Amino acid sequence: MRTPAPVDRLRTGDLAALAQETGPLPSNVGALCVLGPGTTARTVQALIAERAGRIPRLGQRLCTPPPGLGRPYWVDDPAIDLRGHVEVLGCPEPGDDEALLAVALDVVMRPLPRSQPLWRAVVVTDLADGRLGLVLALHHVLADGIGGLAVLARLVDGAPTSEAVAQRPPPRAAALLVDALAQRMRLLRRLPHAIGRLPSALTEIRPGRRRSPDGALRSERGAPRCSLNAPSGHRRRMAVVDVPLAPLRAAGRRQQATVNDILLVTVAGAMDAVLRSRGEHLDALVVSVPVSARVTTTTGDLGNAVGVMPVRVPLDGAVADRLTRVGVLTRARKTQARGTSATLVGPLFRLLAALHLIGWFFDRQRLVNTFLTNLPGPLQAPTIGGAQVLRLVPVTITAGNVGVAFAALSCGGTLTVSVLVDPDLVPELDALAAAIADGLSTIAAG
Repeated sequence: MRTPAPVDRLRTGDLAALAQETGPLPSNVGALCVLGPGTTARTVQALIAERAGRIPRLGQRLCTPPPGLGRPYWVDDPAIDLRGHVEVLGCPEPGDDEALLAVALDVVMRPLPRSQPLWRAVVVTDLADGRLGLVLALHHVLADGIGGLAVLARLVDGAPTSEAVAQRPPPRAAALLVDALAQRMRLLRRLPHAIGRLPSALTEIRPGRRRSPDGALRSERGAPRCSLNAPSGHRRRMAVVDVPLAPLRAAGRRQQATVNDILLVTVAGAMDAVLRSRGEHLDALVVSVPVSARVTTTTGDLGNAVGVMPVRVPLDGAVADRLTRVGVLTRARKTQARGTSATLVGPLFRLLAALHLIGWFFDRQRLVNTFLTNLPGPLQAPTIGGAQVLRLVPVTITAGNVGVAFAALSCGGTLTVSVLVDPDLVPELDALAAAIADGLSTIAAG
């Protein structure tokens, strides 16, 4: 008789990710790989299904125990058909980049059934020049951005090989009860440590300070009101900007700033251009940046370990001056322990979800104007089935009252920035993408 699997519970960050799913959009994250010639859709489908079988979490589904038996937990899915999780889909005409982006966005926006492992992959055919698309979508409870990159790294050619994961029966009710009691005792023991991290958490979650006309530095609460923040609906559109990474890094070194600082200034400037065209003039915008508590991870340790760092990005003055000011601000904030704000954010989201108020909160929040995710991808462009990854595009879904959000991912010397909008709130998608491209080029040439 096979031994039941140990209880693999959701962690605090996972519970927060699960609580955030509200409204018409799922809490999914994803990536689009554009593959060059040299392979076939069926080859890619078979390879992804085979390699997914070596990642334990991709063969598990989420279970919610009866009351009193603790948090939700992962169990092996005995009915999983890994090849069935990898679809092959034709791209609508004309099969160009815009059509492919629309397919990728649709794949990531489709809900993932809770009765199955919370991921899907789609191989997209009928593209120009013999290319293929590969879209990977994960529910956020399964992995954060760093974890998603770890999954992708196991799906490409040259990844470490291992045997397919053996199935194990789910834990029994008695094991769930014992584990739940032990988990509560661990939480009590860790409570003093969690309380001790609160000052760092508060520092990380504050958006920063601004200088008033009299020269004094004043703390700010909340984000400025603007027309880009209104309850969003179920539609999304996406545009993508690609730029060389090396010139941006060189420009950052000259300004004592990071690529993330450059992105903060650029996305805020692009939003400012749209707001000014609407007759709105602000002196700053608050951009929320996820802060991972870990630099890397493996597919054996997925889940969520992320805090948030709202950054008040100034809109006045020359670009170089704004970049210097943002660099000073973010360097000061990074002296604290990374990701500690999850100590506050996680319990808050879970409380709001328990009170059925989280949708209300997201539609009315006044803490941030937008979100920016920036992840370091592979230094060398990988291959899948012998075909090179020509482009690696991050695809993130946001809900609530944030009408535009941004995600950046580097791969093989190229930085790809995705701009995601609710087109009913923000029809200026092309203008935003053009402003991003112009802003990054200006800073790189600086």
